[in-house]
Amino acid sequence: MDTYPTLNFGVDGDSITAGEQWSRHVTDILGFASHHNVAVGSAVWYKRHIPVGDTTVTTQSWNDPGFAGISDGWEPTDDISEMQKRANNCAVVHIERFIDDVLTGKAPVPDVFAFALGTNDSLDCLGDADEALAGKGLDDVDLFTESGAVRWCIQRIMEEFPDCRIFVLTPVQSGDPEHNAKNARITDNLTYIAKAMSAQVVDCYHGCGICEKFENIGAPGRYLRDGLHPDLPGQRLEGRFAAKVIGNGLF
Repeated sequence: MDTYPTLNFGVDGDSITAGEQWSRHVTDILGFASHHNVAVGSAVWYKRHIPVGDTTVTTQSWNDPGFAGISDGWEPTDDISEMQKRANNCAVVHIERFIDDVLTGKAPVPDVFAFALGTNDSLDCLGDADEALAGKGLDDVDLFTESGAVRWCIQRIMEEFPDCRIFVLTPVQSGDPEHNAKNARITDNLTYIAKAMSAQVVDCYHGCGICEKFENIGAPGRYLRDGLHPDLPGQRLEGRFAAKVIGNGLF
């Protein structure tokens, strides 16, 4: 496989992507010059309104003067500050951060960018894909739906970094058939929007080698340490698959 020691790699995702997981293997296999990863555990694609007691918190923007931060928390709590940070944990805010990191010199301009979210998304927030894809600009795109947020995130990277090749990874299968039924629909939606935006799809759900039949719910299996998150062999497997598709997609 060819290597690309002059190309910079940008990444966003959730807990399956945060830190040094599959995307680090992609970086090593393809020999990228850098790996700037803004993924945060528990993330979704879209903005949210989250009820907390007798109030509601709403996703902020990265550059808001009173930006509360981002949290990967998931356990139940009524702490308003914590829930505000959780509401901020979405791809829309991550991409605002990524662009700011590049424009302020904290990260290099990406030549390749990969999104890997969706496993935490709710079907209730899916939205209408064709509606999300309507029009040229982003002013009327509903960022409180997955469909709108996916379109917005891809287009913002394209606008800021026109030479960047964009890839969208679908979620991997889990050990829970019910969760997988949801993720299959998420995969279809992500694929439809990514293709419409001329971004390339890395279909991990159907092709990376992680299969529900060999995984458990809440316990270790063949490649998932808890039925959801890949262990080191699973990260390596997903990384090799993603590297193959991304490498082929770089022409």
